[in-house]
Amino acid sequence: MTAPTIEDIADLAEAALDDIPAAFRQHLDGVEIRVEEFPDEETAEEMALESPFDLLGLYRGVSLAEKSLHDPTPTTDQVFLYRRPLLDYWCETGEDLADLVRHVLVHEIGHHFGLSDDDMERIEQV
Repeated sequence: MTAPTIEDIADLAEAALDDIPAAFRQHLDGVEIRVEEFPDEETAEEMALESPFDLLGLYRGVSLAEKSLHDPTPTTDQVFLYRRPLLDYWCETGEDLADLVRHVLVHEIGHHFGLSDDDMERIEQV
């Protein structure tokens, strides 16, 4: 058996996106979903990661709550999923890979909507 590829993780992310209610999905136009092996060095330094395996996903952009039509140079919002850390976590926990990718993707999309980690933790506890 071979490890899931970047394309495999991207396919799982695409399937997870299809499960997001249309009312939310419509606000994801222009959000780029990217699968990378690991966070880049700049991200690792910025996040003060002890290991590149410490980060499963990341949202880069300006949340909808903070966006302005007057921004002179709007940036592309991006959600990163990191293949190797996801696979490492998957192997350690035995969690279903599709569920793990969905969880991380939805968490990062939550940041696009302006939710904090604490907000999402409270929502998940309901």
